[in-house]
Amino acid sequence: MSRIAFLFPGQGAQHHGMGQQIAAQYPAAAALFEQAREILGYDLAQICQAGPEATLHSTVVSQPAIFVTSLACLEKIKAETPDLPARCEMTAGLSLGEYTSLVFAGAMSFENGLRVVQQRGEAMQAAADATPSCMASILMLPLEQVQQIVTEASSVGQVQIANYLCPGNLVVSGSVPGVNRAVELAEAQNAKIVRLSVAGAFHTSIMKPADEKLAAALARVSIQTPQIPVISNVDAQSHSDPVEIRDILVRQVLSPVRWEDSVKVMLEAGIDEYYEIGPGRVLTSLLKRISRKTPCTVINDTPIA
Repeated sequence: MSRIAFLFPGQGAQHHGMGQQIAAQYPAAAALFEQAREILGYDLAQICQAGPEATLHSTVVSQPAIFVTSLACLEKIKAETPDLPARCEMTAGLSLGEYTSLVFAGAMSFENGLRVVQQRGEAMQAAADATPSCMASILMLPLEQVQQIVTEASSVGQVQIANYLCPGNLVVSGSVPGVNRAVELAEAQNAKIVRLSVAGAFHTSIMKPADEKLAAALARVSIQTPQIPVISNVDAQSHSDPVEIRDILVRQVLSPVRWEDSVKVMLEAGIDEYYEIGPGRVLTSLLKRISRKTPCTVINDTPIA
């Protein structure tokens, strides 16, 4: 029998209309959106389904939206294949998605997770507003070349590798001059560049003091030992101590996302079947670049195959 892991997407996966079919088909999913409306103080389902699109793509709204939609998609799995969640042995989420993983694994309640995610998005947006910054994906270059590019570009402004996603897909993050210079150098080496539509330089020190605000938010909620391993973005390890989990979530705001390492940890543990649960299919694409033949099923608004 295959060994299963659930993967949850991060910011950038949001899209107009997400969660609409799920909420219409599954009462438990609709209930999550209704609970979110009460917790957040605004109608998240309405924004997901009808916009305005600029609001959905803002950091303050997109983080709660992806979190809730992903857990709504999980309700689809519970309804259609109820044995599947119980068979899941490990879980991981990309940046924001780590909170979704922790809720799925029983470390946090939905309400507490959503409250922290809301405050995380607000704190990160405030940090981005305080310092003009940006992010860009550098594709088709090996790690060593991108490291050299970042070192050279740092002479004109802060820039670093913020996301280690998969071979040939690295994200640089930092000040506008630093990132722009890194992009120029990468293009000169025939790299493909994708500018990310995000508020600022996530996973760098530019996000201070968002980590301090997040620490205060996490201190106010209860965290339990996860029922299954949750692989951390920061160190590609699982943590069972609630104190360690709080610490790692605070560190995550300023630390690079080690997604490729996280997936390799699961592969090395013998996980051979994956489910990407939530909007988009970015994690499935990344998995194919890390382990081409490993199957991954996307669970969103389409029927489970």
